[in-house]
Parts: sequence; structure tokens; C-alpha cells
Amino acid sequence: MKLTETQKQMLAVLFAAGAPLEAARLGEALELTLGETVDQAEALTAVLDEAEMPFELRRLGESYQLCTRPEYGGIIRRTLEIRRNTPLSAAAMEVLAVIAYNQPVTRSFVEQVRGVDSSSVVSSLVEKGLVEEAGRLELPGKPVAYRTTANFLRCFGLESLEQLPDVRHQGEDEAEDDSQVTLEDLAENASPEAK
Repeated sequence: MKLTETQKQMLAVLFAAGAPLEAARLGEALELTLGETVDQAEALTAVLDEAEMPFELRRLGESYQLCTRPEYGGIIRRTLEIRRNTPLSAAAMEVLAVIAYNQPVTRSFVEQVRGVDSSSVVSSLVEKGLVEEAGRLELPGKPVAYRTTANFLRCFGLESLEQLPDVRHQGEDEAEDDSQVTLEDLAENASPEAK
């Protein structure tokens, strides 16, 4: 299968962007409707897969990003001497999970759920670009609300928040379920930036 001129242009733009690019913006640049953009992205994905290219086109919510396939991560790190970031601590994963599943939430909500001061952990997640301010709530003191970012989705390999693993509800069987996926499982397969 050969690339069409439109697919070549899409590939070039996504390569040059280096970061996720919204489908609407990509379509505007290529003079395509949103539907045509999605169709071209799917066709490009098929061509890259069929040609067994070391690249893949990832859909991240309403955006697309050209990425190297995970199996090439080791050689890329060794070649470019990229050091892995320190993995997220257990506390950071807890805070991230509370925010991801309940967003937008205040810092005090996170602390109430965890039972400990979480201000430094929230600040750390903001610095890493995994969490961002989502405005202020109309409550006394107008507390800041937080939500996850597009970078969070990208780092954990998710297209949208709907792909977060299901959370067990109280009263459900406590027996281990091997098919249950956790946020930690996602983190193991996450891009190096989330680690």
C-alpha cells in the first residue's frame, strides 16, 4: 500500500509537530473536513502497520501524534542517552488516580480521600504536566480545582478518560481478578515521561 499525497502531508506535519495535534487543526492545515481528516488518519495508520514501520499514529482524544512503537524505546534511549525520569511514587499515583476518577477536584478533596496532606504531590504532578488547574469553584475561598491533562492521556496511552480502568465498588467480591487493570498497570506500559 502506498501513501497518498494527503497522507504524506499528514505524516510530515505530525512528524514536525512532535506533540499531539488536534484533528481539527490538522484538517484545517490539510484543507480537509474533520471526517476526512479522521479517515485519512485511519488510512495512514493502516499503511504504517502494513509496512511494519517503526512508527505508529496514536489517537489521543481529539488529537493525533506520530510516535515510535514501544518496542523501539530501548534502542532510542540508549542511542540518544535519554535518562528515564524517576517513576511516580505511590503517593503520586494515588493522587493522580483520585484526580483522574473524580475531576475536577480540589486539593482538599484529594486530602480528604487520602487522609494526608497532598499539596506537594499535587504541585509535583502539575510540574510534570500530568495535572492542571481547571478553574476555581464557587465555594468559600474559591479553591482551585484540578483535572488531568492531554499529557496524562498520552503518557498512559489512553485516547480518553473513558478508557480508565473500572474501579471496584464497595461490597464487590474482594477476590483477585486477573483481568482487572489498574492505573499502576497502565503506568508500567506508559511512555517514559510518565515514569
